[in-house]
Amino acid sequence: MNPLPFSALDTISSQDIFEDAVHYTLTYQYDNNSVFRAYCDLINRPPSAVTSIENLPFLPISLFKSRRILTQEKEIEMVFRSSQTTAQASAQHFISDLSLYQNSFRSAFKRQYGSPKDWVILALLPSYLERNDASLVYMVSDLIRQSRRTESGFYLDNFQALSDQIKQLEAQQQPTLLIGVSFALLDFAAAFPQSLHYTTVIETGGMKGRKKEMVRSELHTVLKDNLGCRNIHSEYGMTELLSQAYAQIAGKFVPPPWMQVVIRDPSDPFSTLPNGQTGGLNIIDLANQNSCAFIATQDLGKRSGTGNFDVLGRFDTAEIRGCNLMAGAATHHGE
Repeated sequence: MNPLPFSALDTISSQDIFEDAVHYTLTYQYDNNSVFRAYCDLINRPPSAVTSIENLPFLPISLFKSRRILTQEKEIEMVFRSSQTTAQASAQHFISDLSLYQNSFRSAFKRQYGSPKDWVILALLPSYLERNDASLVYMVSDLIRQSRRTESGFYLDNFQALSDQIKQLEAQQQPTLLIGVSFALLDFAAAFPQSLHYTTVIETGGMKGRKKEMVRSELHTVLKDNLGCRNIHSEYGMTELLSQAYAQIAGKFVPPPWMQVVIRDPSDPFSTLPNGQTGGLNIIDLANQNSCAFIATQDLGKRSGTGNFDVLGRFDTAEIRGCNLMAGAATHHGE
């Protein structure tokens, strides 16, 4: 078996086709990813035991901090790493085919915002820009290049220059995207309040220890008040994923066709919850052909009947006990 090409993922048009791609990927990764196979065997969920996407074996995301999650040994083109605190190790995502990531984020962006050429793209990602291994910076850098506008670019901490650039673009009625990490957008909005009409603000979440955590609705209210926006958009992604979901209204994230969420019961990581109930986010990301496409995250959320989802925060203990037990067992039984 070979990994699915992105062309097969980008043309998924029904739930049946999606589930066929899921079953193929599950079998492929079980056969070729030693850590994932050990975990599936540990919880007695080989592909033959999986009857629906609800009972897929979702790998605890914490294993990306301690294990090399790779399907087949191939030359590594890049390693994406999460931000790191003194108390935590960073997650590592080994990328053996960067084209999968490029195709995934380009297609997901186009589905929500059209061609990057239609936008000036401004990025306020200081905590990520200070590193050279952040997947978010890689994605935004590519989108900025595709915009082909000299005004597009990154801003580290020069809020005055960013404000001047935005005012100039607003005067020209130029559609502009300002994509930024939450704490930096809050600082910018407080220092340079204004009324934006042609600028779309996309927050990527994360206070990174710089400010107290806020629920998304509170964050959006502050940004809307200071920046004069009708809506604040959101992007959901992470180091361990190669796909992103975007929310243009009230935090309702719309995943691309090759990505879906399943909600797990916080008290039983092997059980799922129906639409509308809050639990842990399990992510199916079929762009992760060469690592693991089935991940149990530490985020809390709920799913709607349309397949869109809300992200409501993180587990208070960062990792629920069930996932800790699974991760520990998988580490001892893995390669």
